[in-house]
Amino acid sequence: MGNWVVSLAGPRRISLEPCPPDPLGPGQVRVRTCYSGISAGTELTLYRGSNPRLSKDWDDAARMFVPRQTPVPYPLIGFGYEEVGEVIEVAPEVTDRHPGQLVWGIWGHRAEAVLAADAVRALPTGLDPLAAVFARPGAIALTAVLAGDLHLGDWVGVFGQGVIGLLATRLAVLSGARVVAVDPVPTRLEHAARYGAYSTVDATTTSAAAVLRQATDGRGADVCLELSGAYPALHEAIRSTTHAGRVVAAGFYQGQADALGLGEEFHHNRIQLVAAQVSGPTPAPSMAGRWSGDRVAQTFMDLVADRSVDPLPLVSHIVDASAVADALALLDRGAGDVLQVVLRF
Repeated sequence: MGNWVVSLAGPRRISLEPCPPDPLGPGQVRVRTCYSGISAGTELTLYRGSNPRLSKDWDDAARMFVPRQTPVPYPLIGFGYEEVGEVIEVAPEVTDRHPGQLVWGIWGHRAEAVLAADAVRALPTGLDPLAAVFARPGAIALTAVLAGDLHLGDWVGVFGQGVIGLLATRLAVLSGARVVAVDPVPTRLEHAARYGAYSTVDATTTSAAAVLRQATDGRGADVCLELSGAYPALHEAIRSTTHAGRVVAAGFYQGQADALGLGEEFHHNRIQLVAAQVSGPTPAPSMAGRWSGDRVAQTFMDLVADRSVDPLPLVSHIVDASAVADALALLDRGAGDVLQVVLRF
């Protein structure tokens, strides 16, 4: 295929469009995409039209959303943030990248990209290139775990066992926590058990709060991580947490919080509610100067390289990039057997 890029002309109006190749500038490399993973969170909010950036403007200086003054700039070109590719051209002064090298980074759903050489990382020797699709989801999961400030022996509820929730379950287990994984989909709970969860809870039939309090002599979880982006799950995470405990809200919540009762356990148990967001300068204020976004992503990939985390079982579908509309529709339907969907270029 030539140079193609995924384009969103409006809600649920997706296509793969031709585009001219970018010229190679000083300090840059040209990368041909091998795989590009689709996010079931952020990208679906753009696909569905529910992302707040489509109805409001983000004021960088004030760090606030403000009423939108201009129409949404459709088409949205080349969104996506889970890419793996092969270097095919390097600028003369670039010495640490070479043609044929496999790299990972963020350049959107496109067949080819020109990037600063330091914007891509080399794939560890012997690692399946498909594993690097998980660098950004893994960084999101690790950001939530770091924001939770977990300790050896902590009881931790992880709400939502999609891709990021499952990776967070594994990372929390590696941190020494006793993890109770919560989700309504049995096959996802089976993945969580294989990742080392102490126990699992089917959210359609069982109260996670009751399970966690029973397991902890009535105290509740020390920390809960909410990664589904669903308000009922956030409410149950708060209910599940011990007095003065911490809940990390790391899902991308949409619309109004009708199912979230902040006058209940949140208020009476003085729960600390922390937002985790991967694009910030550090996972938590207490980590400033030590943990950066680059360190988080590289740490996750190091864990993959040393086989502490195996994300490959989470790949449920690999589809040709020409079928991107079908791939996003598949995620949009929300079937329980769909986890990581990957575009193959």
